[in-house]
Amino acid sequence: MSVETGTDPVTDSTEVNDETATAASAKGDTAPGTARAPDAGPAPSSVTMTKALNHALRDSLADDDTVLVFGEDVGRLGGVFRVTEGLRAEFGSNRVWDSPLAESGIIGTAIGMAMNGMRPVVEMQFDAYAYPAFEQIVSHVAKMRNRTKGRVSLPITIRIPYAGDIGGVEHHSDSSEAYWTSTPGLTVITPSNPADAYSLLRESIASDDPVVFMEPKSRYWMKETLSLPVSTAPMNRAQVIREGTDATLLAYGPTVRTALDSAEAGAEHGLSIEVIDLRTLSPFDDETVSESVRKTSRAAIIHEAAQFGGYGAEVAARLTERNFPYLSAPILRVAGFDVPYPSPKLEEFYLPTVERVLDALESWDWEL
Repeated sequence: MSVETGTDPVTDSTEVNDETATAASAKGDTAPGTARAPDAGPAPSSVTMTKALNHALRDSLADDDTVLVFGEDVGRLGGVFRVTEGLRAEFGSNRVWDSPLAESGIIGTAIGMAMNGMRPVVEMQFDAYAYPAFEQIVSHVAKMRNRTKGRVSLPITIRIPYAGDIGGVEHHSDSSEAYWTSTPGLTVITPSNPADAYSLLRESIASDDPVVFMEPKSRYWMKETLSLPVSTAPMNRAQVIREGTDATLLAYGPTVRTALDSAEAGAEHGLSIEVIDLRTLSPFDDETVSESVRKTSRAAIIHEAAQFGGYGAEVAARLTERNFPYLSAPILRVAGFDVPYPSPKLEEFYLPTVERVLDALESWDWEL
């Protein structure tokens, strides 16, 4: 399935604002088949990740009067990436509204609302825009249930468009997942395809615990043929999306497509590579991943964030501790380089590629 770059991801119109115009380089991919279609419903159609997220927000607002959606430009404009388009008109400005340009204030407001029985869904607009709200998220959102011995929960969903490969500048292309996964009390989720985007967002909003929901910007335009609503594997579970016996590639969000393409390329060289979409980064699905690693005896993890101190370091350490007797080689990381995110003209040299993944696999001693 192809994607028409430069079109509005929800309505397929040709109107694009200045910031979304920079995303014309986003890849149009076919999503791996993860969806379980409902018994009855609308006929399948081609759905972008943006449309799936929009549909999930709409259904959550319709099903639960306590759900509120707010953030910068999410109301009249419908969000920079049009994820919230049409929601204000449908549900009114009391439930979908534009906030001031103050991320700490957005989260602080959400905390107060959640403490009083509401389910706020807030958007940070871009990954690095969440940093002014870091103290609120880490010190209060993540700790409130524990601090109150379970008496007060904060059912807040924090939507963060993240990662690069859209021709964006710094502050628009960060992969900040390690900040959130290293914070106990937060569930961290990132879908890689439209079906998961819908299903996992609905589940996140319904959760009584806070969720950082990270949306890979370069996959907003990915299309998948499915019927909405759709239910996929539950949150907190990784999913094997390609079977293999020689090695396991672990990926999430924007790099799942890279992992699948690498597996295809590896097959041309006689390698049988298993691919796992982690889906939920914290808590980590040890069972699914360890089962695969014990079967293949080799693993590599792919992510866009810088390698040093990145999410892959925790995954490699965790898997080594639990599966060392089963390993034939060290667990590898294929990641962004240890530099600030580069300018649009240079990002292709920064991002993990199929070539870099295959080079990493070739570094193993396959005689062991």
